[in-house]
Amino acid sequence: MVAAGDADQNSVAERLGIKPDMVVQEIGWDEDVDDDLRAAIEEQIGGDLLDEEADEVIDVVLLWWRDNDGDLGDALIDARTPLNEHGVIWVLTPKTGQPGHVEPSEIAEAVPAVGLSQTANISAGPGWAGTRLVSPKSKTKR
Repeated sequence: MVAAGDADQNSVAERLGIKPDMVVQEIGWDEDVDDDLRAAIEEQIGGDLLDEEADEVIDVVLLWWRDNDGDLGDALIDARTPLNEHGVIWVLTPKTGQPGHVEPSEIAEAVPAVGLSQTANISAGPGWAGTRLVSPKSKTKR
């Protein structure tokens, strides 16, 4: 039997666009991350999240980011490096009022500077918000 909370977390994994057998890397893990969300993603992909040291080609990066974690632009460049051509970065930040909250303007300023586009914002759990970043589509075919 699936508890209501489990169903909610599974739907969050789906809203993150995470599908079975995807390769998902997690960057910025700390004691404050949403373990229910992590478990739902691992259940959805049928395996473990890869850590920051992974050298596989990645489908989705979960970047847990808090105020005072450093330079978001640098972190996004590092996160983008192993992504496949259609890969997605989800920047997961504490919601307003939570310790480590990041102003949306900080994300909005960093994103174009590293060649990414912001495409969606979601509630990723009780204390976390998610911002979806992708590489912009090329206007010309090469």
